[in-house]
Formats: sequence, structure tokens, C-alpha cells
Amino acid sequence: MPIPQRQLAASIRTAPHIADRYAIAAFVLDESTVVSPCNPFSRTSIGAQRQIWTGYQREFYFSNVASLGLTCLLNALHARPDDEAIVQEILQADGCRAYVYHHGDGCQIVGAVLHAKGTGALPVIKTLSRGDRRGRGQGSALQLDLFAVG
Repeated sequence: MPIPQRQLAASIRTAPHIADRYAIAAFVLDESTVVSPCNPFSRTSIGAQRQIWTGYQREFYFSNVASLGLTCLLNALHARPDDEAIVQEILQADGCRAYVYHHGDGCQIVGAVLHAKGTGALPVIKTLSRGDRRGRGQGSALQLDLFAVG
């Protein structure tokens, strides 16, 4: 059973080793973002994900795929033992996909990456004014505009 998106976003925001944590958390919280129905390898290992994302890093570079958090994810994966078990959450919306890795409770985030599908653009993050935040009751300082032209 996937971890609630609100919990994942809060945990991502508190992970100082993820440079783009606020943007990734905003994507996870966006109302158009949904948990992917296809996640065949939700239980995985550090070693398997290190190999996969090292390949994706090269592919993203040569194919000009926009991403956030990839370097931080690879650094986190390289700092841990290959056989360490982790859980993969996949979330998607409008041409973008986020992968979030944790130890099973959704609290201790190993790493997270947000990337565009193909050569599309990542969502634009707009800062909400103080009045907008109070009116929403969410307390979030960021909002994604998935339809922004970039």
C-alpha cells in the first residue's frame, strides 16, 4: 500500500540531502499528481536502483530530459550498501514522473527524483502569497503550474 502523498511530501521537504526537495514535494502534493498504477518493483534494493539511475543519468543527459534531484539521488545511493532494502513510490502527472525512495514507512527518505517524460518540460513552481496560503488551509508555500508554457 503506498504512503499517502501528503506524508511523502512532508518527508521530502525535511530531507536536507535533496537539493530540489521543495519542488519535488510540491509536485507530489499537486492535485493532478497521482500514484502510478504500475509499480512492479516497489520493493527493491539500493544496488538495483543505483544501476538503473546511473543508466538513466546518461540517457537523460544525451536525450536532454529535464530532471530534478537526480544527482542527490545518485549520491545517496552510492553512500549506502548494495543489499539495503528500500521501497519505491512512483507518482505522475501531465508528462512528468517522480520516484521517491524510502525505508518502508515513508518517513526516512533515501532520495527522490522528478523528471519530464521525453523532452518535455518540468512544471513551473509559483510561490504563493501569504494570503493565498491562509485561504487554502494547506500551509504550503509552493504551487505547481502544470500548464505553464516554458
